[in-house]
Amino acid sequence: MPVSDMVRSYPADLGEIDRDALVKCIEECLACAQSCTACADACLSESDEQLPMLRKCIRSNLDCADVCETTARVLSRHTGYDANITREVLQACATVCRSCADECGQHASQHEHCRVCAEQCRRCEEACNTLVTSLG
Repeated sequence: MPVSDMVRSYPADLGEIDRDALVKCIEECLACAQSCTACADACLSESDEQLPMLRKCIRSNLDCADVCETTARVLSRHTGYDANITREVLQACATVCRSCADECGQHASQHEHCRVCAEQCRRCEEACNTLVTSLG
Protein backbone atom coordinates (compact mmCIF):
# COMPACT_ATOMS: atom_id res chain seq x y z
CA MET A 1 0.00 0.00 0.00
CA PRO A 2 2.69 2.59 0.73
CA VAL A 3 3.96 2.52 -2.85
CA SER A 4 0.46 2.97 -4.22
CA ASP A 5 -0.29 5.71 -1.69
CA MET A 6 2.87 7.60 -2.62
CA VAL A 7 2.23 7.36 -6.37
CA ARG A 8 -1.39 8.42 -5.91
CA SER A 9 -0.39 11.37 -3.72
CA TYR A 10 2.22 12.74 -6.13
CA PRO A 11 1.16 16.36 -6.68
CA ALA A 12 2.21 16.79 -10.33
CA ASP A 13 0.97 15.09 -13.47
CA LEU A 14 2.76 11.80 -14.20
CA GLY A 15 1.87 11.95 -17.87
CA GLU A 16 0.94 8.85 -19.79
CA ILE A 17 2.65 6.33 -17.49
CA ASP A 18 0.50 3.40 -16.39
CA ARG A 19 0.30 4.01 -12.64
CA ASP A 20 -0.73 0.45 -11.82
CA ALA A 21 2.23 -0.95 -13.78
CA LEU A 22 4.51 1.60 -12.10
CA VAL A 23 3.33 0.61 -8.61
CA LYS A 24 3.63 -3.11 -9.39
CA CYS A 25 7.12 -2.67 -10.77
CA ILE A 26 8.36 -0.70 -7.75
CA GLU A 27 6.84 -3.30 -5.41
CA GLU A 28 8.36 -6.21 -7.35
CA CYS A 29 11.77 -4.52 -7.44
CA LEU A 30 11.72 -4.01 -3.68
CA ALA A 31 10.58 -7.59 -3.09
CA CYS A 32 13.25 -8.90 -5.45
CA ALA A 33 15.99 -6.91 -3.70
CA GLN A 34 14.90 -8.43 -0.40
CA SER A 35 14.68 -11.97 -1.81
CA CYS A 36 18.09 -11.73 -3.46
CA THR A 37 19.73 -10.36 -0.32
CA ALA A 38 18.16 -13.12 1.77
CA CYS A 39 19.11 -15.79 -0.77
CA ALA A 40 22.74 -14.64 -0.83
CA ASP A 41 22.79 -14.76 2.95
CA ALA A 42 21.21 -18.21 2.96
CA CYS A 43 23.75 -19.44 0.40
CA LEU A 44 26.53 -18.21 2.67
CA SER A 45 24.99 -20.25 5.48
CA GLU A 46 25.13 -23.51 3.53
CA SER A 47 27.79 -26.11 4.30
CA ASP A 48 31.40 -25.45 3.36
CA GLU A 49 31.14 -28.13 0.68
CA GLN A 50 28.28 -26.24 -1.00
CA LEU A 51 29.91 -22.80 -1.05
CA PRO A 52 32.10 -23.27 -4.14
CA MET A 53 29.02 -24.25 -6.17
CA LEU A 54 27.09 -21.24 -4.85
CA ARG A 55 29.66 -18.49 -5.47
CA LYS A 56 28.15 -17.37 -8.75
CA CYS A 57 24.67 -17.54 -7.25
CA ILE A 58 25.74 -15.32 -4.35
CA ARG A 59 27.29 -12.80 -6.72
CA SER A 60 24.22 -12.83 -8.97
CA ASN A 61 21.98 -12.32 -5.94
CA LEU A 62 23.97 -9.35 -4.68
CA ASP A 63 24.15 -7.72 -8.12
CA CYS A 64 20.43 -8.25 -8.66
CA ALA A 65 19.56 -6.82 -5.25
CA ASP A 66 21.61 -3.69 -5.98
CA VAL A 67 20.06 -3.18 -9.42
CA CYS A 68 16.52 -3.76 -8.14
CA GLU A 69 16.98 -1.28 -5.29
CA THR A 70 18.33 1.31 -7.70
CA THR A 71 15.50 0.69 -10.13
CA ALA A 72 12.90 1.18 -7.39
CA ARG A 73 14.55 4.49 -6.45
CA VAL A 74 14.67 5.68 -10.08
CA LEU A 75 11.01 4.74 -10.57
CA SER A 76 10.06 6.63 -7.39
CA ARG A 77 11.41 9.94 -8.72
CA HIS A 78 9.18 11.78 -11.16
CA THR A 79 10.45 15.36 -11.25
CA GLY A 80 12.21 16.02 -14.56
CA TYR A 81 11.22 12.53 -15.75
CA ASP A 82 13.04 11.16 -18.82
CA ALA A 83 11.36 8.14 -20.40
CA ASN A 84 14.57 7.16 -22.22
CA ILE A 85 16.49 6.81 -18.95
CA THR A 86 13.63 4.95 -17.30
CA ARG A 87 13.39 2.56 -20.25
CA GLU A 88 17.12 1.75 -20.08
CA VAL A 89 17.05 1.24 -16.31
CA LEU A 90 14.05 -1.09 -16.62
CA GLN A 91 15.67 -3.09 -19.40
CA ALA A 92 18.85 -3.47 -17.37
CA CYS A 93 16.85 -4.58 -14.34
CA ALA A 94 14.93 -7.15 -16.40
CA THR A 95 18.21 -8.51 -17.78
CA VAL A 96 19.82 -8.81 -14.35
CA CYS A 97 16.68 -10.44 -12.91
CA ARG A 98 16.56 -12.97 -15.76
CA SER A 99 20.23 -13.84 -15.22
CA CYS A 100 19.80 -14.18 -11.46
CA ALA A 101 16.68 -16.31 -11.90
CA ASP A 102 18.57 -18.59 -14.28
CA GLU A 103 21.44 -18.95 -11.82
CA CYS A 104 19.19 -19.53 -8.80
CA GLY A 105 17.13 -21.93 -10.88
CA GLN A 106 20.18 -24.17 -11.24
CA HIS A 107 20.20 -24.65 -7.46
CA ALA A 108 16.43 -24.64 -6.85
CA SER A 109 16.08 -28.41 -6.53
CA GLN A 110 18.60 -28.49 -3.68
CA HIS A 111 18.00 -25.13 -2.00
CA GLU A 112 14.51 -23.81 -1.29
CA HIS A 113 15.82 -20.26 -0.90
CA CYS A 114 17.13 -20.39 -4.47
CA ARG A 115 13.75 -21.62 -5.74
CA VAL A 116 11.92 -18.79 -3.99
CA CYS A 117 14.43 -16.24 -5.20
CA ALA A 118 14.26 -17.45 -8.80
CA GLU A 119 10.47 -17.09 -8.77
CA GLN A 120 10.67 -13.55 -7.39
CA CYS A 121 13.29 -12.58 -9.95
CA ARG A 122 10.97 -13.80 -12.73
CA ARG A 123 8.10 -11.72 -11.31
CA CYS A 124 10.33 -8.65 -11.19
CA GLU A 125 11.58 -9.26 -14.73
CA GLU A 126 7.99 -9.49 -15.93
CA ALA A 127 6.97 -6.29 -14.10
CA CYS A 128 9.92 -4.40 -15.61
CA ASN A 129 9.07 -5.64 -19.10
CA THR A 130 5.41 -4.72 -18.64
CA LEU A 131 6.32 -1.20 -17.57
CA VAL A 132 8.74 -0.80 -20.49
CA THR A 133 5.95 -1.81 -22.88
CA SER A 134 3.58 0.72 -21.31
CA LEU A 135 6.14 3.51 -21.85
CA GLY A 136 5.70 3.09 -25.60
